Amino acid sequence: MNPSDTNFPAPERTHLRLGFVALSDAAPLAVAALRDLGARHGITIELCRQPSWAAVRDKLLSGEIDAAHALYGLVYGVQLGIGGPQADMAVLMVLNRNGQAITLSRPLADAMERGASVKEALHSLGRTPVIAQTFPTGTHAMWLYYWLAAHGVHPLRDVESIVIPPPRMADALVEGALDGFCAGEPWHAVAEARGAGKTVAYTSEIWPDHPEKVLACRRDFAALYPATARALVRTMLDACAWLDASAHRAEIAQALSSPALLGVPGALIEPRLAASDGGDARALPVRFFDDGAVNYPRVSDGLWFITQYRRWGMLDADIDDAAVATSVNQTALYRDAAQAAGIATPGERRAATFCDGRVWDGGDAARYLAGFEMRA
Repeated sequence: MNPSDTNFPAPERTHLRLGFVALSDAAPLAVAALRDLGARHGITIELCRQPSWAAVRDKLLSGEIDAAHALYGLVYGVQLGIGGPQADMAVLMVLNRNGQAITLSRPLADAMERGASVKEALHSLGRTPVIAQTFPTGTHAMWLYYWLAAHGVHPLRDVESIVIPPPRMADALVEGALDGFCAGEPWHAVAEARGAGKTVAYTSEIWPDHPEKVLACRRDFAALYPATARALVRTMLDACAWLDASAHRAEIAQALSSPALLGVPGALIEPRLAASDGGDARALPVRFFDDGAVNYPRVSDGLWFITQYRRWGMLDADIDDAAVATSVNQTALYRDAAQAAGIATPGERRAATFCDGRVWDGGDAARYLAGFEMRA
């Protein structure tokens, strides 16, 4: 165990099963397992690949996995009882920012390249477009809905939004079952390589440096095994820090190509994971650490997802939204782990300007929500 951990109790659980979905931003979990980074904090890690986000949810709730690489919005959907059975959930830390995209079929993307607006391109189909995301309350649904609305397309009325697991996205686009999708990498790179679609927007263009995947667990796990949860955060912070080096990004891209992880050629993973510009000048790079600036689980980030659930009619319960976010995001546990690692904790508030010019800083959620003209 790391000497800096000697002021903390030893982990109550020493072997942890961590779920993940085949995505490039599962890199921190892969690094932690492949490099045995948990050893210095008294834990071992077993990776458990899952076929979908619904499977991640179900196995977290059943206890078959202890924690997971999870969509920020999955955690909040379960907490609120709108993304499956209600259960009290915990966000231990943010694993990455940016790194997602929206891909449309080649005919639609080509129309946009010729100058058509998003609305005009979709209307040119002469039918309701079918666009997939990965989980009803997940990040990709929220990025897709926000982007469509910003371009004058109502995401609940003008398109058919369906759920498909990320590894199925490119296949579905090739088969003509979809007109587009919003998901993580490397599935956009795969779709382009297969000639089925083209990336038309990056999620960092929607919300620059947005939070994406989180380290999630049930709240009772964090309460029963606080030293274990702290050791797990320490391990993932080490993994995220390791990923900051560009040479390490290229190394993990090759490791992720294995059938046990992503099963996609490294040549399709590396450009959008390792390139300093994310593979495209329009995109901000996927960020894993940046001296800890990435990882703090701000309550305001969680609260933003609740505003979007209300915007799109997914949530109408009279509850204290800020209190929910405060209970989910384990800021005190994270601070303990970060302090032990000598990592600074950033401020609670962070202002961000979205693609429609609106600013979110977490200060007045009700006023922010009321300002949207397009909603359910």
